Parts: sequence; C-alpha cells; structure tokens
Amino acid sequence: MRALAEAYLIGARNGFQQQIQYRVATLFAMLGFLIEPVVYLIVWTTIAESQGGSIAGFSTNDFIGYYIAWTLVRAMNISLTPYVWDGRIQRGRINDHLMQPWHLFHRDFAMFSGWKPVWLAWWVPLAALLVLIFQPQLNPAPWQLPAFFVAVFFGYTLRFILLYLIGMVSFWTTRASALFEIMVAGEMLLSGRLVPLELMPPWVQSLAAWLPFQWTYQAPIDIAIGRRTVGETFQTYGWQLVWIAVLGVSLAAVWKRAIRRYSAVGA
Repeated sequence: MRALAEAYLIGARNGFQQQIQYRVATLFAMLGFLIEPVVYLIVWTTIAESQGGSIAGFSTNDFIGYYIAWTLVRAMNISLTPYVWDGRIQRGRINDHLMQPWHLFHRDFAMFSGWKPVWLAWWVPLAALLVLIFQPQLNPAPWQLPAFFVAVFFGYTLRFILLYLIGMVSFWTTRASALFEIMVAGEMLLSGRLVPLELMPPWVQSLAAWLPFQWTYQAPIDIAIGRRTVGETFQTYGWQLVWIAVLGVSLAAVWKRAIRRYSAVGA
C-alpha cells in the first residue's frame, strides 16, 4: 500500500506539472466550459423571473448559484475518455503500460487527479467574475464548502471509473466512442447537467434515481447551494461510494476478460 501511495503521488505530480506547462490551454478550456452554463443560467433565470421568481422550488438566485457551481463540477469531472482507449488499443500503445508494475487505472487516475489544482486555480477568478456579473446571494454554512469538495471528488471518481469501464469495450470492438456519446447524451438528461432534475418530467426523475449520473453533477451542486442538509449530504456520500464500489468491481471483472483478448490492430 505504501508503494501504491507513492506511485499515486508521483502520478499526481506528473499530471500537475503537465497542466502547469500547458496552463494557457487549460485557461482556454475553462473559458470554453463557461459558455454552456452561462447560456443555461441566462435562459432559466429569465424563465424563473417570468414565472414569478421561482420554478419547481428553484429561485432565480438558486439558478445562478447552481450554474456557477456547475462550472467547477464540470472541470473537476474531466476524466479519461474512451477515445483514448480506441487509440491505445488500435496502435498497440497500451503495451508499454502493461509492462508497468501497477494497474493502468492507478496511473491514469493519479495523473488526472493531479490536474485538478490547476483547473481549480483558473476557476477561482472566473467564478469571481460570474459572481460579480450575476450577483447571487450566497450564504453558505461553514460545513458546506468542505462537504462540497468531498462530494466533487467522489463524483469525479465515480465518473472516471464509469468512463474507464466504457473504454474497456474497445477490447471487443475497434471503436467505443459511439457508446461514450450515447452515455454523454444520457448524462446530459439524467445528471442535472442540462437542468436540475426537479425540472424534468417525473419519469426522468424516477429513471435518474436508478442510475449513477446524478451523483456526479447535481448532488455536489445541491450541497454547494445549500439544498441538502447534513444528513442528506452523508446520504449523498453513501450513494456515491456504493456506485464507486459497484463500478469498481465491474471494472476489475471486465479488465480480466478484456486483457486476455487484447491484440493491437494497427501500426
């Protein structure tokens, strides 16, 4: 375990140094992420104001806080996509990774985790600008901020494992990206990424309750804007950890079968 912890520290440091080296690219990526939530923010605050200041229990102020927090959750949720797996397997680039003493998952997860401080550093001034422009009334309780970051990390871990699992499909087909795009479409509707789930039809909310997506987006955001109590926050952690365990066990089982049939199909 000590050696694995050291490997994680090295991987995270490498990821951090990589993002520092390409920090301007990270800034432009963050600016790109702002477009989507700002559009949602403007649309839904306008609709809320036209409906008397509230929709489905979300006030205009709630929408502003929701989509500002959304920008950080979106940045923190960046994970290895199945597009990378397509190239790794087709070109045989996975061979070098398989010769390492640690599972490839640990190396990838550590590296992407090392990205987060740099993304957070860029997010702070951009979020401050959004707060200055839209002027939400934010009064978080002392426990909400640390609770939010814990939920964000668990959500990132859950989403990382889910995308890793989808990437394993590349061992059976030359392209797993189509399945990834289907997943993203489902995520948009069932995670609170597009709109809070309370604004969706009841059948969508029922379906979302059986899937992991809401624990990666809306659950952390709700904690940030004060829509979850302390008890509900711990329930959120519980469901996130359950999904992490379920998907983690699934990943381990699929990996064992996938690696047995691995062969590069390109030069």
